[in-house]
Amino acid sequence: MENCTILEHPGNKSQLPEAGPGAVPGTRNFGNSSPQVSVTIIEARQLVGLNMDPVVCVEVGEEKKYTSMKESTNCPYYNEVGPWFSPLDSQVIHSKNLLRSGTLVGSFKMDVGTVYTQPEHQFYHKWAILSDPEDLTASLKGYLKCDIAVVGKGDNIKTPHKANETDEDDIEGNLLLPDGVPPERQWARFYIKIYRAEGLPRMNTSIMANVKKALIGENKDLVDPYVQVAFAGQKGKTSIQKSSYEPLWNEQIIFTEMFPPLCKRIKVQIRDSDKVNDVAIGTHFIDLRKISNEGDKGFLPTFGPAWVNMYGSTRNYTLMDEHQELNEGLGEGVSFRARLLLGLAVEILDTTNPEINSSTEGCFSMWEIHADSDSSPNSSCSAHILMEMGVRTLLVPLEMNCSGKMEEFFLFGAFLEATMIDRKIGDKPINFEVTIGNYGNQVDGSSKPLLRRKKEGGDGDEEESELLQNSSEDEGGEDGELVSVSSSQPMKPLVTDRNYFHLPYLEKKPCIYIRSWWQDQRRRLYNANIMDKIADKLVRGRQGWTGMDRDGGGGQGWTGRDRGGQGWSGVDRGGQGGTGVDRDENMAQQATALRSQVKRNTMKDKLKLVQNFLQKLRFLADEPQHTIPDVFIWMMSNNKRIAYARIPSKDILYSIVDEEMGKDCAKVKTVFLKLPGKRGFGPAGWTVQAKMEIYLWLGLNKQRKDYLSGLPCGFEEKKVPRGQNLPSFPPISLLYTKKQVFQLRAHMYQARSLFAADSSGLSDPFARVFFISQSQCTEVNISGMQTLCPTWDQLLVFDNVELYGEAHEMRDDPPIIVIEIYDQDTVGKADFMGRTFAKPVVKMSDEQYCPPRFPPQLEYYQIYRGNATAGDLLAAFELLQVPIGPGGKSDLPPIDGPTDMDRGPILPVPLGIRPVLSRYRVEILFWGLRDLKRVNLAQVDRPRVDIECAGKGVQSALIQNYKKNPNFSTLVKWFEVDLPENELLHPPLNIRVVDCRAFGRYTLVGSHTVSSLRKFIYRPPDKKAQHWNMAGTRTGTWGPGLGHPWGEEGGGMGCEDHEMKGGGGGGGGEEAEEEEPDESMLDWWSKYFASIETMKEVVLTTPFDHLCFYPKFPPFNSLSSQVFNKELEAEFDNFEDWLHTFNLLRGKIGDNDDNATEEERIVGRFKGSMCVYKVPLPDDITKEAGYDPTFGMFQGIPSNDPINVLVRVYIVRATDLHPADINGKADPYIAIKLGKTDIKDKENYISKQLNPVFGKSFDIEATFPMESMLTVAVYDWDLVGTDDLIGETKIDLENRFYSKHRATCGVSQTYSIHGYNTWRDPMKPSQILSKLCKEGKVDGPHFGPGGRVKVANRVFTGPTEIEDENGMKPTDEHLALAVLRHWEDIPRAGCRLVPEHVETRPLLNPDKPGIEQGRLEMWVDMFPMDMPAPGPAIDISPRKPKKYELRVIVWNTDEVILEDDDYFTGEKSSDIFVRGWLKGQQEDKQDTDVHYHSLTGEGNFNWRYIFPFDYLMAEEKIVISKKESMFSWDETEYKIPARLTLQVWDADHFSADDFLGAIELDLNRFPRGAKTSKQCSLEMVTNEAELPMISIFKQKRVKGWWPFVARDENDELEITGKVEAELHLLTAEEAEKSPAGLARNEPDPLEKPNRPDTSFIWFLNPLKSIKYLICTRYKWLIIKIVLALLLLIMVALFLYSMPGYMVKKLLGA
Repeated sequence: MENCTILEHPGNKSQLPEAGPGAVPGTRNFGNSSPQVSVTIIEARQLVGLNMDPVVCVEVGEEKKYTSMKESTNCPYYNEVGPWFSPLDSQVIHSKNLLRSGTLVGSFKMDVGTVYTQPEHQFYHKWAILSDPEDLTASLKGYLKCDIAVVGKGDNIKTPHKANETDEDDIEGNLLLPDGVPPERQWARFYIKIYRAEGLPRMNTSIMANVKKALIGENKDLVDPYVQVAFAGQKGKTSIQKSSYEPLWNEQIIFTEMFPPLCKRIKVQIRDSDKVNDVAIGTHFIDLRKISNEGDKGFLPTFGPAWVNMYGSTRNYTLMDEHQELNEGLGEGVSFRARLLLGLAVEILDTTNPEINSSTEGCFSMWEIHADSDSSPNSSCSAHILMEMGVRTLLVPLEMNCSGKMEEFFLFGAFLEATMIDRKIGDKPINFEVTIGNYGNQVDGSSKPLLRRKKEGGDGDEEESELLQNSSEDEGGEDGELVSVSSSQPMKPLVTDRNYFHLPYLEKKPCIYIRSWWQDQRRRLYNANIMDKIADKLVRGRQGWTGMDRDGGGGQGWTGRDRGGQGWSGVDRGGQGGTGVDRDENMAQQATALRSQVKRNTMKDKLKLVQNFLQKLRFLADEPQHTIPDVFIWMMSNNKRIAYARIPSKDILYSIVDEEMGKDCAKVKTVFLKLPGKRGFGPAGWTVQAKMEIYLWLGLNKQRKDYLSGLPCGFEEKKVPRGQNLPSFPPISLLYTKKQVFQLRAHMYQARSLFAADSSGLSDPFARVFFISQSQCTEVNISGMQTLCPTWDQLLVFDNVELYGEAHEMRDDPPIIVIEIYDQDTVGKADFMGRTFAKPVVKMSDEQYCPPRFPPQLEYYQIYRGNATAGDLLAAFELLQVPIGPGGKSDLPPIDGPTDMDRGPILPVPLGIRPVLSRYRVEILFWGLRDLKRVNLAQVDRPRVDIECAGKGVQSALIQNYKKNPNFSTLVKWFEVDLPENELLHPPLNIRVVDCRAFGRYTLVGSHTVSSLRKFIYRPPDKKAQHWNMAGTRTGTWGPGLGHPWGEEGGGMGCEDHEMKGGGGGGGGEEAEEEEPDESMLDWWSKYFASIETMKEVVLTTPFDHLCFYPKFPPFNSLSSQVFNKELEAEFDNFEDWLHTFNLLRGKIGDNDDNATEEERIVGRFKGSMCVYKVPLPDDITKEAGYDPTFGMFQGIPSNDPINVLVRVYIVRATDLHPADINGKADPYIAIKLGKTDIKDKENYISKQLNPVFGKSFDIEATFPMESMLTVAVYDWDLVGTDDLIGETKIDLENRFYSKHRATCGVSQTYSIHGYNTWRDPMKPSQILSKLCKEGKVDGPHFGPGGRVKVANRVFTGPTEIEDENGMKPTDEHLALAVLRHWEDIPRAGCRLVPEHVETRPLLNPDKPGIEQGRLEMWVDMFPMDMPAPGPAIDISPRKPKKYELRVIVWNTDEVILEDDDYFTGEKSSDIFVRGWLKGQQEDKQDTDVHYHSLTGEGNFNWRYIFPFDYLMAEEKIVISKKESMFSWDETEYKIPARLTLQVWDADHFSADDFLGAIELDLNRFPRGAKTSKQCSLEMVTNEAELPMISIFKQKRVKGWWPFVARDENDELEITGKVEAELHLLTAEEAEKSPAGLARNEPDPLEKPNRPDTSFIWFLNPLKSIKYLICTRYKWLIIKIVLALLLLIMVALFLYSMPGYMVKKLLGA
């Protein structure tokens, strides 16, 4: 059932969880784009149930889709697809319900996120295990084969190439499960316990509340919360607590689901119940992977009871909350919303236990009520809500000790700098507010912040009054109470430059401090910090190692490794720290082991392992059981919240132990504030709202003595008047008395690969450098031209930079520099293009300005624009302390180098820092321009190409008439330029195409930037290495190597052997038992299928084009041509061996995340190449024979004049096409376009087929270069309306035509003059070889005696004769072909030639970018028209299926189970008949007659079925053509596996017949029948893998016993009967010669079966049947009774005659 569903979703609900604090590894944030989910259902197997009509339902989010219904089968094979689109929730469950007239057979669920984390974001041809949540005792309910893929924008989904169909039938090996999930899964109960929540925000307007208060006189909390839990497609919710900011629930919700579940997250949401619609207050996802562990010491998911914090939109209530999505869990929350106390436990169910459904928690007495209507009726969820009744204090003891002891925490912060404040905010006074939970939130915090401690802390009877007084002893006196100060004083901002303000803090730095109370769970955060530190250390160590590759495996890399080594010891430390999670110890052991295994050669693999390790560590470090909420810093202007930063509390948590301390605790950090929610996406999100230097410290109040220790020294504390003389009272500001003066020098050299900000596709970039509160700009690019790779070469000097604190602190940790790149516009504001950060090298006044640190080196800094990279900046920065002495600045190192007067007073980058230059020559090959689009609605007519590099450049000749000939008249031009010696610093080269219009106007058409010249640099061969001779020595090994098979083994017979048979022997090797196919049977398809076989067998890495030459391979392989499962371009490096294609771009890159893809910005292509080399060149190159100075390094390139070519396109077949019709099929046909030729092969469409075989060739005449882009499209034929495009592929024929790989016509395996394997090229191999040798200046070819040929000191051998009409004649062609097939081994000129091939090209549809719409197998031959004409095209028309007749004779059955009870005798019997059909032909099923009243399960039939069918041998499929329905326009061709089904039934007169059992035989591989009924066993069905298999197509005739099987109540397979049958396969011709009748009829009639008389109804002959009854059932009993009687009589006689006899003896009578 190929039911493909695509679900897509408008709008942007679709982010998978953002990589925020709780991000799941491997998830992806889709930004504003919509991922699509596509599901294809292929078939189902082993469904539980008898004779059912299955249908599949796929559900994604809210959408559902059904496949069609298949009748009476347990193994339905569907073939249909319906594309559809749906809103995709961020947690999507695929539930495939197999419904049978409404009864669920089984279902399967999985997260879309799980699919996205798979390689290629897809599961391909995998089997999903179906299970039924209602029926926990049963095992699996069947298997469903499907494909699932999730595509985000810009993802390309590649379908894996199907190498082998049979692999996929191995169900167990291809289960649809992510790695590491066991196939045997058990049922489990998930208990989610919801205790209470607190700190909820107002969810109603206060106006309403005031009205209520006035009317009723009571003040109510404005929120009615309840909790909703969703998991694996099931939902449950708690009761609603009316009007409560601190609701208590103490309820639990239970889900039943397989374990381990394929849905990784449980979504817990607090919602506010409302008359109109319920709104989410906050959402939390519990990731099950984080709260469980697999290993030996593993544990089931276990959580809490612990508090989880929920974040979302800001707390002030508005009717339309623009950030509501944040409360739904999409995006990063910008404010604390609430916290919830919850627990989770999992219990694996013991399905054998009858009391399975009555399990309860021993926690408190409960009773059950069912989930209300919200748990959707068909989700089959068993979410019960267990509610405890009576006193709510039952849970208090649990809570007190479970979530930790209440402690008072102290948060201190100091703002050292606030700069880069966005000017859009306006110049109202600005202040900053810091909050932790609801503490410190003055604008919209909690309604009663102080009552909270009474509830949570102490014994609950602490008085409120006591709370309100000071609770910290060390503050003394009543008046010394410590009240939190959570925001800085408002201050008016000053202007920095035209974009930013700054706040003039100067020496007075404002501080904040907040007291808050939380449960003390610091240990958890400490462990997370330890692991984070280990991971950071590992990262640093790894950077040390990776340096190794760059120094060519040189020395210093290893020191890095030892640095990493310390990191490992850290792992062990972490283990001893007693994280309480067994996973850590385990990792520590692994790490130690890994450390000992690192050797030089295993370095790369171990690095990969370390990478995995790192991910694991980071994953473990994320603590799921939160305690202290994150800290938010908000910038307020005019009491409105503008921008925020969110800082995880663990990062600033203090501990006495160094390892456990948060990484930012007591450190000065740079923090960038960003806009909240959606506003932070897109261009608005790129601007910095504010840059802050901030110091934070969070810890227990009692540990706070050194909370100021990390601040830069040299300050005095200013306190509020009350705390003036108390030493421990925190300051409200710091006054710095020490300051240092510095000079910053920014050496801005150049940037590359910047963003296109103008519609021309280029930019006028300049850089703006910010340091502390100063900023300066560079000029726009030196050359003044628009460019994406500007060279500024400018030194910016910042004088009088004042930094506060001690000098030594500055040296180690200087403030960061922010560099922003802008595009200057003549009008309006400069556009932002990207940003990067740097730290300067610091020189103190007492240090020398000398190496190694000075002068600093230029470095590349990555530029970012939003999350995307947007180029690199090459610059260096130094911060020099100005000495305090009288000399002042004059003591700094001088700035040498003149100021560049012609550019105004600009300082260039000084000599020691700028790169060393040398003279290079750049040669450009101008070939032509292609596909130029219109510019400003006018067509391009006279284009020219301008090349520029480092301020120098050259222009191409003008193309006089682009339409007539788009190639250039002058091919090669050059210019000289000074480039840096260091290749990494080479500037990019810009290609710009302009159109010359009337009156000397020029318009820019498009441009391209070659960012790295590396691949175009020519390095003259090194004389000392003796390059050529070395190549010569390699020859020796080759010559004899190739000669070997003929020389010793086959005496040159190798290939001739099958030449005599016209190039194709029969099936050697494994197919020996088959008779060899005769010559007439072989066609192009034999060759094609042989290649596909080869592709499966020969590992693809070995090029199997050698196969022909070795006689030891089965000769069949000489047929094979190569089948590439990708485009030819991918195999041959785009055919850019000397002619490169550069895409020309125009137009700016879009602003939002879905920016214009590169495709949409392409306005044409420039074809050409370049060569860069140092001048002067060595003489021997320029003096070489035939060197033409006008072509420079481009010697021997062909002319680029127009040329006429015959293009022959062969289309073999298409696979996996995307359905285009409602019925999930398509009616495909081929359309080909080249230049003005447009061929639509509409009348030959193939009806209702997604894998059509076209087998066609088309001849087209074309003129290069005008017509060189070939488009092959597949359309869907429609009776009414226009035909839809399914997909198309484009091929650039010109590059292929001129390539050295000779892609005009593939080189065959063998040279043959007639037959299907005829040589296709008009040039013979020897002519091609001579031409190649001449062009490549290679010596040869010299044909010698004994079948040898010498080319450039290399010898090849091969057969020397060929057969034509007059018998054998000598030829050199085989020898020449041997050389061509190893042309890549010829020194200097050699390269791999394109073999005879079929390429597989993806079909793409512009409307559905990124998703393959199917694949097309094809190839193209090209023949220049000035050469002799090629022969006729090869016939590749599809094979017609062969007609066969299968005769099945059912002789007997045995041991069939007895179904009926006799009315009179209670006798068990069955009225047996056997039914049979071939798969796909159910309507032609045939039944035997009925064997009535079988009392033993034996039935005698002698009955013949006849099944005629059409069969494709190569594909092993039966071909059926039939109309789908009475309304169908034409017949549809189906290809289905050849399977024979036999069923045994019990016939009933009045009720429906009873199904007893069945067997399905795959005619290509089925077990051989048993000789006797006794030997026939269940093994033949269950244990197929070990039994010898036979194919009816090879055996032709087979007879034996096979078992009938069915499933019993426990779902186990059991034998329900045995059948003796004979299968006889004949071709249609054979069947005509020896006809046979159906059933027992003439001709060739079968004799009547000899059935016992009881099979007639028993009252016709009661005596006989009684005799039969008695004989059969009581035979042994009767015999036993008779024997016993005889014995008795003998004993009686003995006893009777004994006394008389004895008397006689005694008396001696």
